[in-house]
Amino acid sequence: MTPDLVTYHPHGPAAVVTINRPDKRNALSRALIAALTAAFRKAADDPAARCVILTGSGPAFCAGMDLDELRGTVENAAEAELVWDDAAKLSALYSLIYELPKPTIAAVNGAAVAGGAGLMTVCDLAVSVPTAKFGYPEVRRGLVAAMVMPHLLRHVGERAARWMLLAGELIDAAEALRIGLINAIVPPEQLMSSAEAWAKLLAEGGPKALATTKDLLRRCSVQAVPVAELANASAEPRLTDECRGGLTAFFDKRPTPWV
Repeated sequence: MTPDLVTYHPHGPAAVVTINRPDKRNALSRALIAALTAAFRKAADDPAARCVILTGSGPAFCAGMDLDELRGTVENAAEAELVWDDAAKLSALYSLIYELPKPTIAAVNGAAVAGGAGLMTVCDLAVSVPTAKFGYPEVRRGLVAAMVMPHLLRHVGERAARWMLLAGELIDAAEALRIGLINAIVPPEQLMSSAEAWAKLLAEGGPKALATTKDLLRRCSVQAVPVAELANASAEPRLTDECRGGLTAFFDKRPTPWV
């Protein structure tokens, strides 16, 4: 029996949503994006869920886009147009989580990279284990981390964002805490208990007051570039020779053509 790509478990006042693709480091395939979308829609409609905890199974929180699936898409002319739909659906998932009227907590159990870092940044709060790594290495594959830019900039200063997006270097949890990307670091054995304690604290707020506060925070945070434009800016590079060369080099474990 194939395990669910995403599990949904009520726990106290929280719904715990777990990305369950550990053999692929919880990489974001089309099926996984669809499953996460369904889970957060369920949480939005679940009266027992006062908030949502998002975490991953296995050693990684989320390694980002499923590059193997992407390679198969861009190498198949008949499927190339899917990149636009893929970007739109991931963008819609980010918006769903970010705009959810209930507080969200990312319990980062391991690496949160590229689109996985994006998932973390659209959550309201984030707690991490000390060994987690964070970053946006898209440019090293000939890709553009367009959809995650506004969410990253909401948490860190522009100087830190430029370093992460242009250099593509991963940072550790201590640095992520220093620049404001996460709220706290706890030992692995305390990760979920810490997230659950935060969930209980958040549940002390009135549901309507929390929803209104989140809506006002969203409206106070000015986003200059429309979501649809960011999704297109993320999709377009996937169809270039630069991206194809970057993906080939990644899987062949050799330097990219432009190095």
